[in-house]
Amino acid sequence: MKQLITLTLFLLTFTAFAQKPCEYSANVTDSIGTYKVTNEYLINEKNFGGTFSYIFFSLAQTDGLPTLNLQLIQKSKDFIKANCFDKNSKIFLQLENGKIVTLIHIDSERCGTLIRDDKGFDNRVNTGIFMFMKDNYEELKKSPVSIMRIKYLTNIEDYIVKNELVSEMNGKTFQPSTYLMQNIRCVE
Repeated sequence: MKQLITLTLFLLTFTAFAQKPCEYSANVTDSIGTYKVTNEYLINEKNFGGTFSYIFFSLAQTDGLPTLNLQLIQKSKDFIKANCFDKNSKIFLQLENGKIVTLIHIDSERCGTLIRDDKGFDNRVNTGIFMFMKDNYEELKKSPVSIMRIKYLTNIEDYIVKNELVSEMNGKTFQPSTYLMQNIRCVE
């Protein structure tokens, strides 16, 4: 009987800490190289006064180089200020253990695309690709993220990264603070 209880406890503990399999939106290997990217994941959502803002992360690996893809979507009937990325743009992630991880933008200037939809909303979609710094990459596996600071071309914005986020957009529940801890292994 004692062995049965021990085995049951072991199996419950094992399933509780088991990592979920990586899900990719693209996983390609050809003569040019390899490329895989995880599904987009909601990190921040802000709805205020008819203006909507969403930040999505996905992790990518191109020929062994892991990167973070950030997609910023803004939606409003009013004027939308462009938040541009340039060669000096960075993402600073403050971890719950107090350490700060810096990611560097790899592309030239990008201000996104402005699209007007049939309901009269202007939608700005901007994407940035950021490289991990070698010296603090391992820290992302150890601690959740608490604050994210994005340095754009002309301004800096801070975002609180929640432990749990229930999206007003689709009602789904996300865990943004632990996204990197749980998924960075998918691009190693």
